[in-house]
Amino acid sequence: MTFKNTKLNANYSNDINAAKCKRIRDTFRRHNLPLCCISGYTNLVHPDPGKRKANLDMLKQIIRHAGELGTPYVISETGTFDPDSDWVHHPKNKTEDGYEECRDVVADLVQCAREHGAIFLIETYVNNVVGSIEETLRLFADIDDPCLGLLMDPTNYFETHNIDKMDQQLHAIFDALSDRIKIAHAKDVKKVDHDQGVILSYIDAGEGHALRGVGMIELPPPGLGSLNYDIYLQRLAKDHPNIPIIIEHLAESDVPRAKAFIDGKLMAQGL
Repeated sequence: MTFKNTKLNANYSNDINAAKCKRIRDTFRRHNLPLCCISGYTNLVHPDPGKRKANLDMLKQIIRHAGELGTPYVISETGTFDPDSDWVHHPKNKTEDGYEECRDVVADLVQCAREHGAIFLIETYVNNVVGSIEETLRLFADIDDPCLGLLMDPTNYFETHNIDKMDQQLHAIFDALSDRIKIAHAKDVKKVDHDQGVILSYIDAGEGHALRGVGMIELPPPGLGSLNYDIYLQRLAKDHPNIPIIIEHLAESDVPRAKAFIDGKLMAQGL
């Protein structure tokens, strides 16, 4: 199993072209940092039609140029119908109409990926339209296409009702979804004793990169929560022994500690 923290955030500009992609790819390569995937995170189902169109136009532009950046994988979560935040629950998220609307958007993105030799990955998150094991399985059944894959982040499946069943839930996640995984995340999860709303880090970044939890669930850096990393890495390595693992939700000053934590867990498991 390899460790890579080289997910490119391509949301910085809509001006993506072949020359710029080659310059980015070659710069990373000269520093021995091959790009394993591209961050295209955006709200796929934003309720404002203009904002949704802008989000999807940007994401399709990234997908069209993924190969020139050196990786086929472009990732996003599915989003929420909430008008003010990409990360809080909205009642429409769990309706049939909401699911079908989201499914049709994802199908269109997968078609774009197929036409340009890319693979679109979704990242399940509990507050989004696709937020559970069952919803993820349904999406893959409805869009049965090799150009749709999964970014595995087990912390995103936990809510107050299942976080105390940590080991059982982790096994359920991998029993259902392991064959869809292409890239993995490393952060953590823990339950707190009161609702904190949307928890954001004070960093110069958009909400998607500043998110650190919602409600009674915090999402801290790896090693600072209750995720059973032994089970997570064992199950991940069983089917994906050389998968890239991207550490996230941490400050620059915490990188050495977080990497040492993940390396230590990998070595302890003989991975």
